[in-house]
Amino acid sequence: MPLRLFLTSGDLMADRRFEFARDLQLKGDLPAAADLIEQAIELAPNFTSAWFTLGEIRQQLGERDKAIAAFRKARDSDPGDQHGAGLHLMRLGDAQMAEMPKAYVQALFDQYAPRFEHALINDLGYRAPALIFKAVLAARVAAKKPAFFKRTIDLGCGTGLAAAAFAKQVDHFIGIDLSSGMIKEARATGLYAELEVADMIEGLRGKVDASANLVVAADAFVYLSDLAPVLLEAKRVLVPGGTLAFTLETHAGDGIVLGEGLRYAHSAEYVRGVIAHAGLKLLTLEPASPRNENNEPVRGLVVVAEKT
Repeated sequence: MPLRLFLTSGDLMADRRFEFARDLQLKGDLPAAADLIEQAIELAPNFTSAWFTLGEIRQQLGERDKAIAAFRKARDSDPGDQHGAGLHLMRLGDAQMAEMPKAYVQALFDQYAPRFEHALINDLGYRAPALIFKAVLAARVAAKKPAFFKRTIDLGCGTGLAAAAFAKQVDHFIGIDLSSGMIKEARATGLYAELEVADMIEGLRGKVDASANLVVAADAFVYLSDLAPVLLEAKRVLVPGGTLAFTLETHAGDGIVLGEGLRYAHSAEYVRGVIAHAGLKLLTLEPASPRNENNEPVRGLVVVAEKT
């Protein structure tokens, strides 16, 4: 997992109490950890990291109301919500489904960037780029079209694993990622002609109509709740006959849920509907696990669509 975000309180004593509390939390002594966290908060009432950790501990103890109160304090003390307290409030049923805070996603992946590939490949069995590659090739073969793409946009490009999978099939790769740390890692691969620090929708909005032959998003749409805006923009930038391919996490129910891993899961029926709403032709929607979590395959989908 990514390194844990820590925002100093500005008070050395409060920070030290927080460090001791985190050690106790990791050792499983949750009541003692909560006590120390509360001492730190007495010294620094707007200590975001302490409020967030207190929310986690209260949740671990099964104290829902106290967890909600702590997560609210964490969110209020950091309007950007870099810790993602709002996501925990959604999971606890205290907040309606909403998009992830950009500051949270950016902080998450900026700190994760240097060890991202190692963790995904060696720890999580990451296979989203390979799934997309195989699905796109199969769709092109079925349509009797060449599997070569002059210009490709890689949404949420990360360190460049999707570009590596498609390297022989793409002439000009454009990478878009909200994390400057990820963009730095992607640049080092030499696979991209262009790289841009932006969220996926903003990045697409900066591209002219009918300027891409392929748009891919490997394990990136799991950080979006509503897929309609990104799909509409993807359709706009694709040439007629252009291809969109992505992976998702999914679930057995309806609509969209925020999973335990704080990533959105989209039902297959939702995906069919939003693809149709965007005016795209669905070519492939198949069960496929993009990664493991807790040593178990994550339930997922691989999707290929076409602009007609």
